[in-house]
Amino acid sequence: MKRLDGRAALVTGGTTGIGLATAKRFLQEGAKVAITGTNPDTLAAAQKELGAGALVLRSDAASGADRAALAKTISEKFGKLDILFANAGVGTFGPLEGFAEAEFDRQFAINVKGPLFLVQALLPHFSASASVVLNASVVAHVGMGGTAVYTATKGAVLAMARALSAELVQRGIRVNTISPGPIATPIYGKLGMPADQVAQMGEGIRASVPMKRFGEAREIADAAVYLASQESSYTTGAEIVVDGGLIAS
Repeated sequence: MKRLDGRAALVTGGTTGIGLATAKRFLQEGAKVAITGTNPDTLAAAQKELGAGALVLRSDAASGADRAALAKTISEKFGKLDILFANAGVGTFGPLEGFAEAEFDRQFAINVKGPLFLVQALLPHFSASASVVLNASVVAHVGMGGTAVYTATKGAVLAMARALSAELVQRGIRVNTISPGPIATPIYGKLGMPADQVAQMGEGIRASVPMKRFGEAREIADAAVYLASQESSYTTGAEIVVDGGLIAS
């Protein structure tokens, strides 16, 4: 028997990187899977990679109307939802003196407001033993220059998960977080920096990790499978850090 047999899962931001790797693992473990994204090209590519059995939906994590429509679609297609991996997120980095307030609003709208109100929209549709997994980040524990806004959003996610775990436990809903360290995903190509600066930054990050490498998206997906499955049935309000030893150092 597979670990997620008969369970229905939603992965937001599921078209690339950690989200796509997690959707693949959920499918491998027997779950019915829906993913979301906003880019038509990556949505189409993800559908091809995951196969016809996956439900691929366009949905903007920052849009209240999209969240309501997504909850309705999940209810119609799956009935009850057993697993939510709230992975959709953005990060733009740079020194404080040049940071725009509009970008602050965008990151909080997607990284914090998005998962909170998606959970709210899905409340009527969660099963009695549902697992909610929020994707945070190791930066909430490690101060890094140029990441103040992104770090603030991920610290908010951690605090929000603890509060939600206390509030929703009586409904049978478990809420936990995963905090990835440096992971080799497409986000590094979306920083708006020249390629040589991205490469230099990557080498600096790699050198700071005790394991001397970037993590792989599948390593986060494995942690998500554990939290989504009944193997973690006595775990709520917890954080799993997958960072190659970065915090420990």
